Amino acid sequence: MPANYNGTWDIVENENFEAYMVALGIDFATRKIAGVLKPQKVIEQDGDSFNIRTLTSFRNYSCVFKVGEQFEEVTKGLDNRKCQTVVNWDGNKLVCVQKGEKKNRGWTHWIEGDTLYLELRCEDQICKQTYKRTA
Repeated sequence: MPANYNGTWDIVENENFEAYMVALGIDFATRKIAGVLKPQKVIEQDGDSFNIRTLTSFRNYSCVFKVGEQFEEVTKGLDNRKCQTVVNWDGNKLVCVQKGEKKNRGWTHWIEGDTLYLELRCEDQICKQTYKRTA
């Protein structure tokens, strides 16, 4: 049985976020706003079906998917690109690959205790985020 990701998670660490946003091609003003935000993740999981919502005071983003099924993702509110996205299990980790304009794009989520880890990848940049469970 895969890990249970259900819950509300508040960010506590955000390493290399600026360089990651530059790799995505996000404009200067948006990067400056995004750099001071404290995102919260709300994850709803039903087996292999997920709704991961990233909530901030500036913009919200929702990603709904079923593990192993490719879908077209529009990263609206982020860099506004279309990607062919697939998320798979690697043990208890969720590993996402996004194919589109940017190379080596995707993310990996995993949980250790009450800590959620997220590595965001784009081209040669990796952003490491850490979240603590709040609910």
